[in-house]
Amino acid sequence: MTEQQTLINSVAPLANVARLNQLIDRCTNRAHGLPGMGCFYGRAGLGKTTAGIYATNRHNACHIEALPIGGVKGLMNMIVMELGLRPARTTEALFAQVAQEMTMTQRPLIVDEADHILSDKSIEIVRRLHDVSGVPVILMGEETLPQKLQRWERVHSRMLSWVGAETATLADVDHLARIYAAGIQISAEIKQALLTASRGSIRNVSTNLAHIREFAVIQGHGVVTAEIWGRRQMHTGDAPAPRLAPASGPRRGAAA
Repeated sequence: MTEQQTLINSVAPLANVARLNQLIDRCTNRAHGLPGMGCFYGRAGLGKTTAGIYATNRHNACHIEALPIGGVKGLMNMIVMELGLRPARTTEALFAQVAQEMTMTQRPLIVDEADHILSDKSIEIVRRLHDVSGVPVILMGEETLPQKLQRWERVHSRMLSWVGAETATLADVDHLARIYAAGIQISAEIKQALLTASRGSIRNVSTNLAHIREFAVIQGHGVVTAEIWGRRQMHTGDAPAPRLAPASGPRRGAAA
């Protein structure tokens, strides 16, 4: 089993992985005549991209990460390449390639960082791909993505379901500990403190678990309890406070 596959299997039980998976299932198995677009949204750090990687493998989806550059042609080119095709020269030909391939394969399309395609041409071309091919199209983005999409009624009205990524749980901490703190036993008290310090961010949870494992390995501990951890700080995501500038004494040559 490859390292990537091992990681995919390890993150499978995470709550937000399950939420995105259920969203894709809902769009895929929708009743005839219903729209097949979905939106998976939430603030940074909740594990949306990780969930997207798992969903891509489970559903054989076409998964792209949108960029703030390139316009419609760049977007179509990314999808064509992800589908394993040789890109055509013109935007029209690229769209035809994608539409034909998606219609034939019925592979779901997942657009991560969808906040970057919120322009009239880009978002409408994605909507058109959904209409032509009938495949599920999932837009993933930040917390305010659903509100931003209201600007385009033809896109907004095709949303079958809106699913918000939620903050991390203790169960998520347990699952992630198997990846980022492998071989180290962490007490329930430390896990709760870690979750609180991480403010529900999957990314912060993972970082803190890695720090705990590093500490345990260096200090030779197989178990980390509150007593062993002591007053050490955990990562909250906040920037460090500004350091005070050294006090300035009299300049050389200046009168005292």
